[in-house]
Amino acid sequence: MTRTIRWGILGTGAIAHKFATGLHNLPDIELLAVGSRSQASADVFADEFKIERRHSSYEALAQDPDVDAIYISTPHPFHKENTLLCLENGKAVLCEKPFAINAKEALEMISFAREKKVFLMEAMWSRYLPHIVKIRELIANDTIGEVRMLEADFGFRTDVNPESRLFDPELGGGALLDVGIYPVSLAFMLFGAPVEVKSFARLGSTGVDEEAAMLFSHREGQLSLLSTAIRLTTPMEATITGTKGYIRIASPWWGPSNFTLHVGGKKPKKVKVATFNNGYNYEALEVSQCLREGKLESEIMPLDETLAIMKTLDTIRAQWGLKYPME
Repeated sequence: MTRTIRWGILGTGAIAHKFATGLHNLPDIELLAVGSRSQASADVFADEFKIERRHSSYEALAQDPDVDAIYISTPHPFHKENTLLCLENGKAVLCEKPFAINAKEALEMISFAREKKVFLMEAMWSRYLPHIVKIRELIANDTIGEVRMLEADFGFRTDVNPESRLFDPELGGGALLDVGIYPVSLAFMLFGAPVEVKSFARLGSTGVDEEAAMLFSHREGQLSLLSTAIRLTTPMEATITGTKGYIRIASPWWGPSNFTLHVGGKKPKKVKVATFNNGYNYEALEVSQCLREGKLESEIMPLDETLAIMKTLDTIRAQWGLKYPME
């Protein structure tokens, strides 16, 4: 079955702009509506992306009868509230990462979606990028043998600003939930949930994690060595090592990228994989295809895995003694 999936975007921040850009010229997908907390903001965003309907509240967007799916782009602490609003109105939801502040919120969101029988997915865009899809294929074909180890990082340097979302505990600030979730999610994709977690962090002046390192041991003894930061620019590379060789993903590994395949004594092979648009289009295509097929969740980013990731993030923060005010 093919039909046009009509999208709405909830929120008009930077990530909403990236998602809207990604929807440009996609087959059987229409960016129909945007919802903001003010008419002025909705109008500016709609004018930029030539969006027909511009709503002055999130409620109005959720109640738009012609919208099939809504992308939630608001800050972390509002994901649960915004998701439940859209699900209550029967809208499929693609919720930006981190899915929620903690596992308790995530479970409430997932349970409600399943109760209402409405599609819900975490917007972990890396899962759908062509180079990650190709890497999954190589691993499935035993190209690098049994995969035993992952090394991945994601860190950038920014100035401390207590009023910024990144440094404000009230907004779920810190490196882990903002960018550390990327290497954590990659570890889950490769090995599943860890059976043991060790982590360390430096908490800054506002009380959130500014730099952190994590070590996971997985069910069959595989190891994940991960790091993240908002006060340090890291290499932003990932290396997946198996018994026959390894794959090194170039920076930024979590976005559109290429990788080098090292197998045995053979000459390293650089693999270039083309990316259409800006890459955010692939997660939208996944949701749209799932809706056409009548699915309630994605097999690539299943809800049980999203919940398990949130539980692991909770475990990590507990080891640091980092608890957000809203918790």
